[in-house]
Amino acid sequence: MSTDVRPEISERSPYWIERHRYYELKHFCLQYPIWKKAYLALDGYCSQSMTTDEKIKTGNGDPTEKYAEARLHFGDRMLLIENAAKQTDPQLGEYVLKAVTQELSYGYLKLRLDMPCCKETYYDLYRRFFWLLSKARN
Repeated sequence: MSTDVRPEISERSPYWIERHRYYELKHFCLQYPIWKKAYLALDGYCSQSMTTDEKIKTGNGDPTEKYAEARLHFGDRMLLIENAAKQTDPQLGEYVLKAVTQELSYGYLKLRLDMPCCKETYYDLYRRFFWLLSKARN
């Protein structure tokens, strides 16, 4: 299921961002599960998957340092998205986070996850999230 939101809203909106910037941020957020998986795989033990190890083993240097840098890289990106969701709304931020990282629709959030808000409120928060994320990424 995908979230059907117009990629460009009126420039009079307080949460207006340019259409291509919205798509950039949307695709940035959709990488969240990949980063989370890689972050968890980089736990400091030798049991990481080959794909994660191959990403880390580029060039010469200390492998521990490379693992730490990669873990920091993934952690910072995930934290950026999580903080934008928390700033969007303290109570509904978790729903917005799930929507933007898993491409869940309002209908799914309302019916399956019992989100406690109306459609208008949700889409206002959704737009606010991307506006906040855009500011944070500048």
